[in-house]
Amino acid sequence: MGAKKARRFLVSGRVQGVGYRYFAERSAHQTGVTGWARNLDDGRVEVHANGTSKQLDDFEARLRTGPHYADVRSVEASDVPVLELSGFHIR
Repeated sequence: MGAKKARRFLVSGRVQGVGYRYFAERSAHQTGVTGWARNLDDGRVEVHANGTSKQLDDFEARLRTGPHYADVRSVEASDVPVLELSGFHIR
């Protein structure tokens, strides 16, 4: 398995009130990443994810699609320090 990395995603569009954080949690379990997701006051969702490069790429592709009722307009991704977390949590 590759080295662990971490990315922070800022997701814009209609992503609050449509189950986006729960979608991110399911996607994390399916791709094997750990981390968390939370709503921001400005209407975006912030996601922190730890995993291999491939896991993070797969997870990001899912975030860009979002759940059925979401309308993802943009996803800003940046590399961040790895946080030692177990599982994926909604904040």
